This record gives sequence, structure tokens and C-alpha cells, in this order.
Amino acid sequence: MKLILKILITAALVVFISRFMPGVHVAGFTTALFVAIVLGLLNIFIKPILVILTLPVTILSLGLFLLVINALMILLCSNIVGGFGVDSFWTALLFSVILSLSQSILNGILGEGK
Repeated sequence: MKLILKILITAALVVFISRFMPGVHVAGFTTALFVAIVLGLLNIFIKPILVILTLPVTILSLGLFLLVINALMILLCSNIVGGFGVDSFWTALLFSVILSLSQSILNGILGEGK
């Protein structure tokens, strides 16, 4: 049940952020649900591989390179999911930061972080 709630929260945040952020395009809530699911799967399977491969760069940048990896996950998701588009790398970077912060805040409010 918690997984479904997290997917719904992420989908709602994707729609909400796309309404206010130029350069991010979402066709509708159904598309946002697919975005949330694909992002979750990418973060489970692809992101750990990228983190391991870029570990030296991540250490040298004091962890800031993880933001680049998050932006790459957003760009990859926009290539996979039809109806979801991000105009540039910098837009994806800002979108990923806002989405991550929003998810952290809502998970803290709802008590999902425990």
C-alpha cells in the first residue's frame, strides 16, 4: 500500500511541477503515473550501476555528481515515456532537484520516511 501511495504522490508532484516549470511537459495524470513508475524502476536498476561506475567523480565532487545522475535519469525517462518531455539537461537537473525535495517533504509530513 505504501508503494502505491508513493507512486501517486510522485505522479501528482510531476504534474504539479510541470504546470509551473517551463521546459517540462506532461500530457496528463496517466502519463505522470507512467513517469513515476518508470522513474522508480530506473532508480532501482540503472542508477546504482551509474553510481558505482562514477564513484571516483562523485567522491571528487563531494557527491554533487549525483545531481547529474538524477538529471540523466529524468532525461532517460523522457525518452522512454511518451507524453513526457524535458527540453534540456539544465531543466532536467532543476526538475530532479525540485522533485526530490518535494518528495522528501511530503514523505516527512506523511510519515513515510520511517
